Amino acid sequence: MMRKKIIRITTVPISLEKLLENQLRYMKQYYDVIAVSSDAPYLEKVGLMQEVPVFSIEMTRKITPIQDVIAVWRLYRFFKNEKPFIVHTHTPKAGTLGMIAAKLAGVPHRLHTIAGLPLLETTGNKRKLLDLVEKWTYAAATMIYPNSFGLKEIIIQEKFCKPEKLKVIGNGSSNGINTTIFNPDLFSPTDKANLKSELGISSDDFVFIFVGRLVGDKGINELVAAFQKMEVLHPSVKLLLVGSKEVELDPLQSETSNQINSNPNIISVGHQNDVRPYFAVSNVLVFPSYREGFPNVVMQAGAMGLASIVTNINGCNEIVESGKNGLIIPVKNESALLNAMIQMFESPNNLHEMRSNARPMIVLRYQQEVVWKAILSEYNKLE
Repeated sequence: MMRKKIIRITTVPISLEKLLENQLRYMKQYYDVIAVSSDAPYLEKVGLMQEVPVFSIEMTRKITPIQDVIAVWRLYRFFKNEKPFIVHTHTPKAGTLGMIAAKLAGVPHRLHTIAGLPLLETTGNKRKLLDLVEKWTYAAATMIYPNSFGLKEIIIQEKFCKPEKLKVIGNGSSNGINTTIFNPDLFSPTDKANLKSELGISSDDFVFIFVGRLVGDKGINELVAAFQKMEVLHPSVKLLLVGSKEVELDPLQSETSNQINSNPNIISVGHQNDVRPYFAVSNVLVFPSYREGFPNVVMQAGAMGLASIVTNINGCNEIVESGKNGLIIPVKNESALLNAMIQMFESPNNLHEMRSNARPMIVLRYQQEVVWKAILSEYNKLE
């Protein structure tokens, strides 16, 4: 009996590599899986890592009508040739192009996972256009999977599709987290002492860490401003920033950039392929983002035994239970952020309890195999 075919699509291959890490390899035990994305050389490498065949189609992350029409046509022809049982898309542009092409090609099951809605921070005519495109995507799909319950509610409020077309798989998340890899026990006291020495962190420093893109909508302006006030109150604090800047898309305020570049207590190490050592030398994750789908960073920090300060947005407020494994604060609120940082620093017993709860809560709800089995169950129901 021939196995059914599933085509998984993302706009850029790094999403297949990072956001869906090892999931395609798991699914190929049960289905014939093909990975589709842009950037053929990078995609080939991902295919080798995931042990699945690939097909490259150039897609852009911007509004590019002519290129988008060409991509839809190429996807349509590819689907007509491959005749997949399921097309499952991730990321906004791949979702729109993939769902429209799959519907035109008569693919019976067209699934799209929503991992965030960047359009929520957009206004004016651009917002109207993005809302329309979002509705086209949902209309072409047979099922929409928001990766958090908060995101599902936002989609319903925005009336992008009927509620019966929406489902959150398991406890949320697109891929879960490998808690065997993200494990604080893998880092010895010597490992941590060596990295602290390299970074200029002393043994009695209290380290707040942020991991992610250093851009405005991640709350970096508020974070740096709050930290400046925090270090006046408690000089033994450090702020460790792990991530790259995106100067063109969402630049930081000049004052924020100047502080990052000049303040000796702010340590910016750029993008790191392995963020675990940096979690291992830190005390608390601070993640004051304006919007998220289901943030891997908060799961990673929890698996590494860190308490988290997060904003009250979907995803974050599902991973963190305030007072149990972290604190939840309002969005874009510098003073609430400062108070939460002070509370973490000045209440060591509470912090110890939150840190002791952090890893078990992640393992129970978001271990990768738990998420993969829930997605596989969705596929199986369609047969």
